[in-house]
Amino acid sequence: MRPRRVAQWATGNVGRHALGMILDRPDLDLVALYATSPAKIGRDAGEVIGRDPVGVTAVGTVEELLAAGPEVVIHTPLPSLVHGDDPDRDLTDITRLLAAGVDVITTVGYMHPAAHGPEVFERIDAAGRAGGATFHGTGANPGWFGDVLPLVMSGLSVRVDAVRVREISNFQHYPSPEIMFDIMGFGSTPEEFAARGERHQAWLDGLFTEAVRLVAEGLGAEVDRVERRLETWVATGDLITAAGVVGAGTVAAQRWCWSAIAQETVVVEQETVWRMHADAAAHWPVGDWSLVIEGAPPMRISLPHGWNRDLLASTAAHAVNAIGVVAAAPAGVATFLDLPMVLGRRSAMLA
Repeated sequence: MRPRRVAQWATGNVGRHALGMILDRPDLDLVALYATSPAKIGRDAGEVIGRDPVGVTAVGTVEELLAAGPEVVIHTPLPSLVHGDDPDRDLTDITRLLAAGVDVITTVGYMHPAAHGPEVFERIDAAGRAGGATFHGTGANPGWFGDVLPLVMSGLSVRVDAVRVREISNFQHYPSPEIMFDIMGFGSTPEEFAARGERHQAWLDGLFTEAVRLVAEGLGAEVDRVERRLETWVATGDLITAAGVVGAGTVAAQRWCWSAIAQETVVVEQETVWRMHADAAAHWPVGDWSLVIEGAPPMRISLPHGWNRDLLASTAAHAVNAIGVVAAAPAGVATFLDLPMVLGRRSAMLA
């Protein structure tokens, strides 16, 4: 079987990993690289990520990418809902690629587009059906931990009453100022956080509303609404992190909770406790990532802090590993509920 023709979209913290994985897979053939940074346009894709040249030059237009004839695009830019001047940019690019007949696997969200309303779902689904292409959104969390894992565990249940997911993360060693400061709003004063938070909160609301609705739908629940709660904690002194200094008087921790409500009962809940430093918000919950299924039998699993040493690489891997199952899926939107399990590859099967 010939290798599948793949294009990589963006080479940020996730995209660099994805590009390397594509180059290392004998069943994948990199045919195009779309660069969002002008400094990368015209450079060899291998050199962009510190490797030997591979003979593919980074381009800066969709027309040039499509001219290379990819069958699938791994789409990993910073989300336009938060970053840049055009919040609609991601959907515009995604639907254009789909309508041109190219499968799209993205990490910017849209893991359950119907959660955004029928207009967004139909926009993506119609473009895919028009081009005979498939769309899939994926991620680590939301995505694998808060979506796929509880659905897999539910297969052991006689009855599921509620699913409760808690992510506790310390971003002290996370090296992306673009994500931590520009997108997530850490390092902002409370006033700045509130003022700039509309797009940020809309993005997060979209991601986690998708997650709790997708799990609830997978369990057969009819969700009436999704409720959100937010607390922030302000640093009392400067905090040194891999992304930069979080100054005294700025937001250094965030605690969010999204609850899918059916008949006035919480059926799926995701709580996130995010700290920019181990010393931040010491009175908030600490410990492991956890997943609780209330029902018969009751179940609980915990993943210790540091359970995954590189979530950026894992986010990219889940996208790249999905290429085969997405290619085999019908045209239109394909969520985790529509696809078979996404599996990794044994090292002997890699180049």
